[in-house]
Amino acid sequence: MTAAARSLKTPEELASAGLVEPANLSGIHAVADRYAIALTPTVVSLIDQADPQDPIARQFVPDLSELLTTPEERADPIGDTAHSPAKGIVHRYPDRVLLKAVHICPVYCRFCFRREMIGPQGEGTLAPEELSAALAYIRDHSEIWEVILTGGDPLVLSPRRLSAIMQGLAKIPHVKIIRFHTRVPAVDPEKIDDALIAALKESGKVVYVALHANHPRELTESARAACARLIDAGFPMVSQTVLLKGVNDDAVVLGELMKAFVETRIKPYYLHHPDLAPGTSHFRLDITEGQKIVSALRGNISGLCQPTYVLDIPGGHGKAVIGESAVRREGGCYSVSDFRGGEHEYPPRS
Repeated sequence: MTAAARSLKTPEELASAGLVEPANLSGIHAVADRYAIALTPTVVSLIDQADPQDPIARQFVPDLSELLTTPEERADPIGDTAHSPAKGIVHRYPDRVLLKAVHICPVYCRFCFRREMIGPQGEGTLAPEELSAALAYIRDHSEIWEVILTGGDPLVLSPRRLSAIMQGLAKIPHVKIIRFHTRVPAVDPEKIDDALIAALKESGKVVYVALHANHPRELTESARAACARLIDAGFPMVSQTVLLKGVNDDAVVLGELMKAFVETRIKPYYLHHPDLAPGTSHFRLDITEGQKIVSALRGNISGLCQPTYVLDIPGGHGKAVIGESAVRREGGCYSVSDFRGGEHEYPPRS
């Protein structure tokens, strides 16, 4: 296999590909010693090396800024550990659980909120007995309606491993929905083949696929074709995006991304405010800035393209919707702002 066909996983490989300066190798090694690195050939092909601010490179190429940890950052920013009754399970909300079957990814996002837990140095793939214990927990809790496979990226698993998980969930009658959160259709689209699709069908349950993408250039023709294979096989798709400084913190870019999702038959779902993961302060913007960007989408692009702007409250307290409200109570009525910034009374005074 040639270098061009392999994922880049070491600082030396990144330097050979022209993605990091050889003079910075010692610093990049310090980043790699702490956080995993991987860029698939698809991702490498999307990077514009002539642009020092390229939004694709910013997401995946390690940066010396990651060595800076600010006081508010934490290893488990959304509190997975506090809600983990069994290895691989996070039960934060009453009717759904996360099943973290694997802790590796095809690519490693430099802003990942689980960056302390994933990668070759992370928590690894669940052993058979650990997976059995996780499925037993789900089976013993009849309130669980939905199982969300995340990690790591669950679609890096072989069809055989995926089939085993789906067959296990098929035997739990109160589980009605299975959801996969993944980057694979965009970063390794050829992996979405007949064998993988057959594995996802094994449970006989309703299966959703949530695609994580942050910039419209990620929705290539190959990525759209991979998503079409999933959707045509009967799997509805939704999106997941993180609002990132220097990547998509612009209403035009973010609007193009949401339109690209809809054109691909993917319903925009969550727009996440970046979490307080270590070494990620260079990606974070102020919530007020985020609210202005999201407000600029309202009315200017189709309602089909509107994501829900959310913040995962640190400490494991769940998500809060943080989009700016268009309604304020004033006296005996409401003041409602339109998408052009105009203010209107409701109900209107006669």
